[in-house]
Amino acid sequence: MATRGIALLLMLAFATAATSSDEKRLSIYSPNTNYSLTVVDNENREYVGLLELLEPLGKVSARQEGRRWKLNFNNQEAEFTLGQAKARIRGADFDLTGNFLLQNGRGLVPLTALTTLLPRFLGNPVEFHSTGRRLFVNGVFTECRAATVPTGLVVHCSAPVNPAISTEPGRLRMVFTREPLAAIETRGLQLDGKVLSQVSSQESNGAVEVNISGSVPLLASFSDGGRTITLAPAPQVESATESAQNSTASPAPNTPDAAPVNPTAGARPPWLEPGAVATQALVIIDAAHGGDDSGTVLAPKLNEKEVTLALARYLRRELQTRGMAVLMLRDADASLSQDQRAGLANSSRAAAYVCLHASADGNGVRVYTALLPTGHEDKGIFKAWASAQSSALSDSRELAAALADEIRSQNISVRALAAPLRPLNNLTHAAVAVELSALNLAQLTSPKYQQQVAAAIARGLARPRPGAGR
Repeated sequence: MATRGIALLLMLAFATAATSSDEKRLSIYSPNTNYSLTVVDNENREYVGLLELLEPLGKVSARQEGRRWKLNFNNQEAEFTLGQAKARIRGADFDLTGNFLLQNGRGLVPLTALTTLLPRFLGNPVEFHSTGRRLFVNGVFTECRAATVPTGLVVHCSAPVNPAISTEPGRLRMVFTREPLAAIETRGLQLDGKVLSQVSSQESNGAVEVNISGSVPLLASFSDGGRTITLAPAPQVESATESAQNSTASPAPNTPDAAPVNPTAGARPPWLEPGAVATQALVIIDAAHGGDDSGTVLAPKLNEKEVTLALARYLRRELQTRGMAVLMLRDADASLSQDQRAGLANSSRAAAYVCLHASADGNGVRVYTALLPTGHEDKGIFKAWASAQSSALSDSRELAAALADEIRSQNISVRALAAPLRPLNNLTHAAVAVELSALNLAQLTSPKYQQQVAAAIARGLARPRPGAGR
């Protein structure tokens, strides 16, 4: 049966993803870049900053002269006046659909004016989906089509996609914010109710949301270079807590410094057994930081939490293509404490836990295992929380060595280290932390570099271990 810990984790991730959509957003898709901006409400109209909108699309500057706001975009002059619904662009008058606003020097224009305003600057047509607040420049679109199969649902796309995925028992939601796709057509799908009972798609708040309901927990996997998403029943696993409840051993009193022991902790994890099949393995991916915890500030507009989440999504895809089950501790900008991360991971009976970090210092990859404190003793069938990793530390070191070998084979500098890095010392199964760094920020955030490292980590996780059969 599915673990209670997994159910808790997935409901928490789903709730967090839902609350992150409170801020109004406009998403813009162009041939060269995709991005989003905050939307401002004023007198029942929605506005967006014009300078911020045009900045990724060309060379732009602006200055304020009293009530007038002058903008230059690719050597084209425009002039707007505070409180007026008219503008002058390239020497010709232009009617806005609402009054022009100035806020702290920012020039704001109504969203409803964009379809006629932007072509005057860009010279290309634009299409604005007002319901979802999504703007498409020069016919940029990714097409996705959904089709039912006996085991679930398959979504085929004309270009790679990488949606945020949140799940709760019997429900899965995919949110596409970076991809220029319209709402996926879901009408006419044949749903038998055995796996899927409802599929819907809509544009909302700068994104496309696809909601799938079913009678069983669902899992999304990627193939064809990210162009195909397959939704099928998630692997069914039993929790360590439930195993302990079914055990004939008498439990010791629970104390604040104790964590329940998995009765099977002494057995070799599935990926350490001779001839192990990858589909047996459940891997926990933990994108470090999130929510209020931004991690290291890597650049003025880039925090560590964003890089770790991007890397986690690449790793999930690489593992799923190898037939391995994956649980993401966060697939949105979620806040999780170290104790929450450890508790949720321990309850899953996973084969391995991988925590991902990013750094602007150094070059290459660092792979960490736990450095355990002294003075913490187990109490009966309960492990001391601060040193719960002790019985799995040998497995963790073997896993770290395998990851380091695979990363090194890609001619990427790598070091294996031990550090008092939580929550590694609280975990009862093989657990490592991987920190990504690079020569410069461009390389650190490069999809090619992140994909290369993710593929190496996945190969290391799938490798048989030299300690099998100990």
